[in-house]
Amino acid sequence: MVGLEFEIPSAFDPFADAKQSGGAGTKEYVHIRIQQRNGKKSLTTVQGLPKELSYEKILKTLKKDFCCNGNVVQDKELGKVIQLQGDQRKNVQNFLVNQNIVKKDQIKIHDCGEHVSQVRCILK
Repeated sequence: MVGLEFEIPSAFDPFADAKQSGGAGTKEYVHIRIQQRNGKKSLTTVQGLPKELSYEKILKTLKKDFCCNGNVVQDKELGKVIQLQGDQRKNVQNFLVNQNIVKKDQIKIHDCGEHVSQVRCILK
């Protein structure tokens, strides 16, 4: 009889990542959205940044780097939200990743119409 050696594959657990990180849905995302104001004017919002960060210092750097105005708004449901003038979605994403504030896979960029509270979509 010929001796065959083979390895029995272990069962694949699709929820292994969730178990290691502390449960399903525990991964915190940074949401970057754009909202249409009036005419061509738009507003970029950033929410979900870690609470231990200084939002004012981040805002100051973003305003200086992107030559735009902005502010930090305190929302009851969402916490602190950074608002910037203009469409700064890609700029903010690159800044957050380059400064090692968050990882690229933790950022969700929302296009027009993906969020319920958006008034209008920017026409492209």
